Amino acid sequence: MNKTIRRASVFCLLLVLALLVRATWVQFYDGRALADNKDNRRNVMRQYAYPLGDIIVGGQAVTGSKRTSGGSDLAYKRTYKDGDLYAGVTGFSSQVYGQTQLEGIYKDVLDGTDVRLKNPVDAVTGKHTEPGDVVTTIDPGVQKAAYRALGDKKGAAVAIDPKTGKVLGLVSTPSFDPSKISGSDPATDGTAWTALSKDKDRPTLNRAIKQALPPGSTFKLVVAAAALEDGLYGSVDTKTDSPNPYRLPGTATDLRNESASAPCENATIRTALQYSCNNVFGKMAVDLGQDKVRAMAEKLGFNDGEQDMPVRASKSVYPSGMDKAQTGLSGIGQFDVTATPLQMAMVSATIANGGEQAAPHMVSQVTDADGNAIKSFADGDDKRVMSASTASQLRSAMETVVSQGTGTNARIAGATVGGKTGTAQHGENNSETPYAWFTSYAKDDSTGKEVAVAVVVEQSNAARSEVSGNGLAAPIAQAMMSAALKG
Repeated sequence: MNKTIRRASVFCLLLVLALLVRATWVQFYDGRALADNKDNRRNVMRQYAYPLGDIIVGGQAVTGSKRTSGGSDLAYKRTYKDGDLYAGVTGFSSQVYGQTQLEGIYKDVLDGTDVRLKNPVDAVTGKHTEPGDVVTTIDPGVQKAAYRALGDKKGAAVAIDPKTGKVLGLVSTPSFDPSKISGSDPATDGTAWTALSKDKDRPTLNRAIKQALPPGSTFKLVVAAAALEDGLYGSVDTKTDSPNPYRLPGTATDLRNESASAPCENATIRTALQYSCNNVFGKMAVDLGQDKVRAMAEKLGFNDGEQDMPVRASKSVYPSGMDKAQTGLSGIGQFDVTATPLQMAMVSATIANGGEQAAPHMVSQVTDADGNAIKSFADGDDKRVMSASTASQLRSAMETVVSQGTGTNARIAGATVGGKTGTAQHGENNSETPYAWFTSYAKDDSTGKEVAVAVVVEQSNAARSEVSGNGLAAPIAQAMMSAALKG
């Protein structure tokens, strides 16, 4: 009898232990998984239970929080000041559709749940912690200049301080007002979201950093840098070996130039940039070979899939596995070469900065509620991309482009400006409206202040014959550079 009782007792003890183990598992593992589940409404309720921290531009908050009405269990919703203007920087924070860009990356800071914001007492008691703020590097004047200049065009623009890497302006058009989708009312926020989702122009796409397009002739700067670094040509004023037109190897296709009268045969790099000679840079890419061109492109940031600033930019691509004809087309920024406006701004910024590239970033600090930095992003972090001599020669040639060549619309009184235009084919057999590009830098002759920019216009109201980098993109770049130099 005692033996039976002992066995039953052991069995019951094992059942109790199994129950305790299961209860512990459910409480600490399954419970945490449930708490962290994106569909757990309590998480959204907690996130919007209090006002959010802010995103700061030029010392002023461009975001806010508003008490909701109508008995919603989500107490506060996000608001935006000049939402259309800064959407490319902030992204959106929506009670229904989640968060993007800075709103998403710094969600825990902005809702006060980041552990770096909590003191020991708050951590133990679970008391709500005041949220922190995100301080950007954006210059409001540059941002407004870009937004106004782009107007109703579809396109994007980026401005960078060449020495520090600070992103001074970042605009994508058409834009949208994040306030209209920040709540949870199906009749208003839901309708606005549906309209944005169906819009063929994709206003929520950040074209400045999230869309890579053929860069056209702006890529000739990369090829020129590769040729000078390699020693293929001794200087920008050395005559090249460039028949006009240039027949792509192994094909019956000739690379011709926009102007048949341009002095492109055996032109120097300076002249070839000034007149944007396709024959020169197509042959130059073939003579260098794709590996040397790719090496320079990658030094400048192409093929980097982890380009964070801190929002991750889409990869700009210089392809591999090309034949000689395709390599020739890559030399004029066509075939499968693609670049974001951010990437092309980095090219000009590197040339302006003497061949050193400062890592681009658009956040300077993340702070707690009292303004104390919990994370700072240092300026600079330079890496040597090309020699100072190569950069100096390219600056000289780019200045010729603006003073005498295809980029005259970028001129600024009292400043030294260098640039490169680009017109990239779009669609099969160039059946769609071409993309208009411009990348440049400017330096104030009196203060020494500098800025580098890149602009792409995908679509405008201009006739196809009027689409050019100088006609459409250069005036936008000029407005941004002027605003940056004025401070």
